[in-house]
Amino acid sequence: MVKILVLSKGKNANELSFIIKGATNHYVNSLRRSILEIPILAIDIVEFLKNDSALYDEVIAHRLGLVPLKTDKSFTLPEECNCDGKGCIKCNAALKLSAKGPGTVFSKDLKSKAVEIVYDDIPIVLLEKGQELELIATARVGKAIEHAKFSPGLAWFRAYPIIELNKNKICDECIPNLPENILDFEDKKILLEELSKIKLCKNCSELLKKGKEITLSPSETDFIFTIESWGQIPAKEIFIEACKVLEENLELTSKELEKAK
Repeated sequence: MVKILVLSKGKNANELSFIIKGATNHYVNSLRRSILEIPILAIDIVEFLKNDSALYDEVIAHRLGLVPLKTDKSFTLPEECNCDGKGCIKCNAALKLSAKGPGTVFSKDLKSKAVEIVYDDIPIVLLEKGQELELIATARVGKAIEHAKFSPGLAWFRAYPIIELNKNKICDECIPNLPENILDFEDKKILLEELSKIKLCKNCSELLKKGKEITLSPSETDFIFTIESWGQIPAKEIFIEACKVLEENLELTSKELEKAK
C-alpha cells in the first residue's frame, strides 16, 4: 500500500515536498508525467492594435503566454465546453493592455474582470518616449502536453537514501565529511529531516566507499517527490489533480484492452 509522508510546505502553498512509500519508479514517474495533463489557463491569442516597441508582435505574444494566470475550476477545456470550442466565458477569458512610454510594461498592466494575474511584476517590454502598446488577449484552458505555457509547475523525484551504519567502526572523524551533516555528532543518530536532503550523487557514493563504516544506497520503493507551482494552482492541488489524471488514463487503458479481447 502506497503511503505519503509530507516533508515540507512552502510559505505560499506553491512548494511541496513529500515521501512516497511503497511505490515503484515507474508509478512515481507516471504520476510526474500526469501533471502535464492538468487543465491550466494561459493566454493563447493576442490581437495587437498598436505596437511601437522594439519587439515584434510574436515576441510579445510569446511573453504574454508565459504569464501565469489564476486557474479556478469554473473554467473548462474548449473541447469539453457547451459552446463546442467556439469560445465563451466558461472556457475563455479576455484581457486588455494599454500602455504608453517611457517606462516598462509589466504583467500588472494586463486588465481583466474574469481572471487574476499571479505575479504583477513580470516585465513584458520597454517603451521609449512616444511609444505605445495596445492589445486584446484571449486566454483559454489547455494542457502542457500541447504547449509548455499550460504547465502548472515543475515536479521531480529521486530515490530515498538508505544508510547502513557499522556501529563498531563509526568514528568522529568521518562524521564531518558526510554530506548534508546527516549524522548527529554527539550521539551518532541519523536525522530524518537531513537524510531526505541527500542527493545520492557520485561524490557522496565515492566518499562513503573509502571506508566501510557507512554504506549508502537508493531505495527501490521509497521516493522523495517535490512540486513547485508557477502559481496558477497550489502545489497540493497539482498533486491531487495529477492523481486523478493518472487514474482516468488507467481506466481508459483498461477499457481499451477489454475491447481488444
